[in-house]
This record gives sequence, C-alpha cells and structure tokens, in this order.
Amino acid sequence: MYRLAITRDFIARHFLVGGDWGEENQEHSHHYRVEVLIEGKTLDRHGYLIDIVALEESLLAVIDGFRDRVLNELKPFRGLNPSLEHFARIFRESLMDRLDMAGHRLTVRLWENERDWASFSGDD
Repeated sequence: MYRLAITRDFIARHFLVGGDWGEENQEHSHHYRVEVLIEGKTLDRHGYLIDIVALEESLLAVIDGFRDRVLNELKPFRGLNPSLEHFARIFRESLMDRLDMAGHRLTVRLWENERDWASFSGDD
C-alpha cells in the first residue's frame, strides 16, 4: 500500500453547544493542524499516488473556507455541535468534492492543539 501525507496549519474559531463544557462554550480559537493521508495500491503513469501539487491546491482551498471563521456560522455545521469529530468529517467531505480519489482512501486527521486529534476516513 502506498501512502502520501501532507499537513498544513490554520486558525479557526468555534464554541461548543448542547452541554456544559465551561470555557469551551464561549467562542474561542484553535490553531488547527490538518493532515491529509492518501492511500492506494497503484501509482499513475508518472509514479504518483496523486499529484501532490493538485492535492495541496485543493487542501489550501478547503482551508481558506475555514480559516479565521467561526465554524458555528458555516452551513456545514448548522444544527451540529462543532466538535473535532464533526470538523474532521466535514473537512474530508469538502476536500473530496475537489479531488478524484477513484481507488484511493483519504483520511483527514485534525488536531485542535498539540495533543488532541480526531480523524475521518473512507474509500471513495
């Protein structure tokens, strides 16, 4: 199995809803780190799992939709607690809309600090 991963950082804001999580219920920012992992059994005619330049362009475009924004105010988070788990899934879905992932697996791992992360993956 071939694997290729890239990581980038960005800052976004949110506040948790639906429970009593103290300061987390107040709007605050996180310095997020996102890792995008592509896995597949075959390479293209150039020896690439995926064109890393195209992957980076797509990743930066998705990040731009979240950077410096309040997640709670964005359409994909309507009716949801903007948990790290939900954010990982929404981030992956946004990236999948931009990539041709036929025959490959894409996993998004999203850290909200240096210690804590959630991921979402699937074959598409």
